[in-house]
Amino acid sequence: MALATPAPRVLADFAARTWAAQVALVVGGAAFVGLCAQVAIPLPFTPVPLTLQTFAVLLVGASLGSLRGVLSMLLYVVAGVVGVPWFSQAESGFALASFGYILGFVIAAYIVGRLAENGSTHSVLRTAGLMVVGNLAIYAVGVTWLKFAIDVTWVEAVTLGVLPFLIGDAIKIAAAAGVLPGVWRLLQRR
Repeated sequence: MALATPAPRVLADFAARTWAAQVALVVGGAAFVGLCAQVAIPLPFTPVPLTLQTFAVLLVGASLGSLRGVLSMLLYVVAGVVGVPWFSQAESGFALASFGYILGFVIAAYIVGRLAENGSTHSVLRTAGLMVVGNLAIYAVGVTWLKFAIDVTWVEAVTLGVLPFLIGDAIKIAAAAGVLPGVWRLLQRR
Protein backbone atom coordinates (compact mmCIF):
# COMPACT_ATOMS: atom_id res chain seq x y z
CA MET A 1 0.00 0.00 0.00
CA ALA A 2 1.52 3.31 -1.11
CA LEU A 3 1.22 6.48 0.91
CA ALA A 4 -0.38 9.39 -0.88
CA THR A 5 1.69 12.53 -1.21
CA PRO A 6 -0.28 15.66 -0.35
CA ALA A 7 -1.04 17.99 -3.22
CA PRO A 8 1.30 20.99 -3.39
CA ARG A 9 -0.18 24.02 -1.62
CA VAL A 10 2.45 26.51 -2.83
CA LEU A 11 4.88 26.43 -5.72
CA ALA A 12 7.84 25.51 -3.49
CA ASP A 13 6.09 22.26 -2.56
CA PHE A 14 6.97 20.94 -6.01
CA ALA A 15 10.68 21.21 -5.16
CA ALA A 16 10.87 20.91 -1.37
CA ARG A 17 11.21 17.15 -0.98
CA THR A 18 14.22 17.14 1.40
CA TRP A 19 15.52 19.26 4.27
CA ALA A 20 18.36 20.43 2.03
CA ALA A 21 15.85 21.61 -0.55
CA GLN A 22 13.85 23.39 2.17
CA VAL A 23 16.96 25.22 3.37
CA ALA A 24 17.97 26.08 -0.20
CA LEU A 25 14.54 27.59 -0.84
CA VAL A 26 14.72 29.72 2.32
CA VAL A 27 18.26 30.93 1.56
CA GLY A 28 17.38 31.43 -2.10
CA GLY A 29 14.34 33.52 -1.18
CA ALA A 30 16.44 35.79 1.03
CA ALA A 31 19.11 36.10 -1.66
CA PHE A 32 16.45 36.92 -4.30
CA VAL A 33 15.14 39.77 -2.14
CA GLY A 34 18.71 40.96 -1.56
CA LEU A 35 19.40 40.99 -5.30
CA CYS A 36 16.16 42.77 -6.10
CA ALA A 37 16.97 45.36 -3.43
CA GLN A 38 19.95 46.43 -5.51
CA VAL A 39 17.62 47.51 -8.30
CA ALA A 40 17.02 50.84 -6.61
CA ILE A 41 16.18 54.33 -7.70
CA PRO A 42 16.79 56.97 -5.03
CA LEU A 43 14.05 59.59 -4.95
CA PRO A 44 15.25 63.08 -3.98
CA PHE A 45 12.12 63.95 -1.98
CA THR A 46 11.99 60.86 0.27
CA PRO A 47 14.50 58.74 2.21
CA VAL A 48 12.80 55.60 0.85
CA PRO A 49 14.17 54.44 -2.52
CA LEU A 50 12.09 52.83 -5.24
CA THR A 51 13.20 49.18 -5.42
CA LEU A 52 12.12 45.74 -6.58
CA GLN A 53 12.25 44.47 -2.97
CA THR A 54 8.49 44.42 -2.43
CA PHE A 55 8.01 42.53 -5.69
CA ALA A 56 10.53 39.94 -4.51
CA VAL A 57 9.07 39.69 -1.00
CA LEU A 58 5.56 39.11 -2.31
CA LEU A 59 6.78 36.49 -4.79
CA VAL A 60 8.84 34.74 -2.11
CA GLY A 61 5.94 34.65 0.34
CA ALA A 62 3.49 33.41 -2.28
CA SER A 63 5.91 30.83 -3.69
CA LEU A 64 7.34 29.48 -0.43
CA GLY A 65 4.30 29.64 1.84
CA SER A 66 4.01 31.11 5.31
CA LEU A 67 6.69 29.21 7.24
CA ARG A 68 9.43 29.17 4.60
CA GLY A 69 8.52 32.73 3.58
CA VAL A 70 8.87 34.02 7.14
CA LEU A 71 12.13 32.12 7.66
CA SER A 72 13.47 33.55 4.41
CA MET A 73 12.59 37.12 5.39
CA LEU A 74 13.95 36.63 8.93
CA LEU A 75 17.21 35.47 7.38
CA TYR A 76 17.18 38.54 5.14
CA VAL A 77 16.56 40.89 8.08
CA VAL A 78 19.02 39.31 10.52
CA ALA A 79 21.82 38.99 7.96
CA GLY A 80 21.30 42.61 6.90
CA VAL A 81 21.30 43.87 10.48
CA VAL A 82 24.59 42.09 11.26
CA GLY A 83 26.29 43.53 8.20
CA VAL A 84 25.44 41.75 4.96
CA PRO A 85 25.08 44.72 2.55
CA TRP A 86 21.97 43.49 0.78
CA PHE A 87 19.40 46.06 1.79
CA SER A 88 18.71 48.65 -0.91
CA GLN A 89 21.76 50.33 -2.33
CA ALA A 90 24.08 47.83 -0.57
CA GLU A 91 23.15 49.09 2.89
CA SER A 92 22.99 47.10 6.11
CA GLY A 93 22.04 47.73 9.73
CA PHE A 94 18.82 48.96 11.25
CA ALA A 95 19.49 52.70 11.51
CA LEU A 96 17.77 53.36 8.20
CA ALA A 97 14.64 55.43 7.69
CA SER A 98 13.35 52.61 5.47
CA PHE A 99 14.07 49.78 7.95
CA GLY A 100 10.40 49.53 8.91
CA TYR A 101 9.59 48.34 5.40
CA ILE A 102 12.18 45.60 5.83
CA LEU A 103 10.51 44.53 9.09
CA GLY A 104 7.19 44.62 7.28
CA PHE A 105 8.57 42.05 4.83
CA VAL A 106 8.37 39.39 7.54
CA ILE A 107 4.70 40.08 8.22
CA ALA A 108 3.89 40.34 4.51
CA ALA A 109 5.63 37.02 3.79
CA TYR A 110 3.51 35.34 6.45
CA ILE A 111 0.23 36.86 5.26
CA VAL A 112 0.89 36.27 1.56
CA GLY A 113 2.26 32.80 2.23
CA ARG A 114 -0.75 31.83 4.33
CA LEU A 115 -3.18 33.07 1.70
CA ALA A 116 -1.20 31.26 -1.00
CA GLU A 117 -1.44 28.02 0.99
CA ASN A 118 -5.20 28.32 0.64
CA GLY A 119 -4.97 28.37 -3.15
CA SER A 120 -4.98 32.11 -3.73
CA THR A 121 -2.20 32.05 -6.34
CA HIS A 122 -4.09 29.93 -8.86
CA SER A 123 -5.95 32.87 -10.42
CA VAL A 124 -4.81 36.31 -11.48
CA LEU A 125 -7.46 38.18 -9.50
CA ARG A 126 -6.91 36.29 -6.25
CA THR A 127 -3.13 36.59 -6.62
CA ALA A 128 -3.46 40.34 -7.10
CA GLY A 129 -5.68 40.53 -4.01
CA LEU A 130 -3.22 38.70 -1.76
CA MET A 131 -0.38 40.87 -3.07
CA VAL A 132 -2.35 44.03 -2.20
CA VAL A 133 -2.90 42.72 1.33
CA GLY A 134 0.82 41.93 1.64
CA ASN A 135 1.75 45.38 0.35
CA LEU A 136 -0.56 47.01 2.90
CA ALA A 137 1.26 45.14 5.69
CA ILE A 138 4.61 46.43 4.38
CA TYR A 139 3.25 49.99 4.22
CA ALA A 140 1.79 49.81 7.73
CA VAL A 141 5.07 48.86 9.39
CA GLY A 142 7.22 50.96 7.03
CA VAL A 143 5.27 54.18 7.44
CA THR A 144 5.15 53.79 11.21
CA TRP A 145 8.93 53.36 11.39
CA LEU A 146 9.48 56.21 8.91
CA LYS A 147 7.30 58.60 10.93
CA PHE A 148 9.36 58.12 14.06
CA ALA A 149 12.75 57.75 12.31
CA ILE A 150 12.57 61.14 10.65
CA ASP A 151 10.13 62.76 13.14
CA VAL A 152 7.33 63.80 10.81
CA THR A 153 3.54 63.81 11.05
CA TRP A 154 1.47 60.83 9.92
CA VAL A 155 0.38 62.74 6.82
CA GLU A 156 3.99 63.50 5.92
CA ALA A 157 5.00 59.88 6.55
CA VAL A 158 2.29 58.63 4.19
CA THR A 159 3.21 61.32 1.65
CA LEU A 160 6.86 60.25 1.76
CA GLY A 161 6.44 56.52 2.30
CA VAL A 162 3.34 55.44 0.38
CA LEU A 163 2.16 57.89 -2.27
CA PRO A 164 5.33 57.90 -4.43
CA PHE A 165 5.22 54.09 -4.62
CA LEU A 166 1.59 53.35 -5.45
CA ILE A 167 1.96 53.22 -9.24
CA GLY A 168 5.16 51.15 -9.09
CA ASP A 169 3.63 48.75 -6.58
CA ALA A 170 0.54 48.37 -8.77
CA ILE A 171 2.82 47.41 -11.68
CA LYS A 172 4.76 44.93 -9.51
CA ILE A 173 1.53 43.38 -8.25
CA ALA A 174 0.19 43.06 -11.79
CA ALA A 175 3.43 41.36 -12.88
CA ALA A 176 3.35 38.89 -9.99
CA ALA A 177 -0.36 38.25 -10.50
CA GLY A 178 0.37 37.38 -14.11
CA VAL A 179 3.34 35.12 -13.39
CA LEU A 180 2.21 32.93 -10.48
CA PRO A 181 -0.99 31.46 -11.98
CA GLY A 182 0.92 30.74 -15.20
CA VAL A 183 3.63 28.86 -13.32
CA TRP A 184 0.94 26.83 -11.52
CA ARG A 185 -0.59 25.83 -14.85
CA LEU A 186 2.79 24.78 -16.24
CA LEU A 187 3.72 22.72 -13.19
CA GLN A 188 0.35 21.02 -12.96
CA ARG A 189 0.62 19.89 -16.59
CA ARG A 190 3.84 18.07 -15.74
